[in-house]
Amino acid sequence: MIWFNRMKTTIEIDDELLRRVKQQAGAGGMTLRTFVEEALRARLLPRPRGRDRFQLDLPVVEGTAPPAVDISDRNALYDLMERD
Repeated sequence: MIWFNRMKTTIEIDDELLRRVKQQAGAGGMTLRTFVEEALRARLLPRPRGRDRFQLDLPVVEGTAPPAVDISDRNALYDLMERD
């Protein structure tokens, strides 16, 4: 049998944050204590070092100017699309 030491403590938490935490905990079917313990454990996990921030590089596609067409004219748009 595994025994865990548990310590009671008091902390001050912003009212709105506590309301959201209780709501999330309830939605996940867990107690407030379990939710907070899991959040604290996740925050204490080691973070990878030396990792660059993700940067999305989208290709730039150059083309010709769009054809002169009235975009509010559905038939003109259909005609343009069917030309290709």
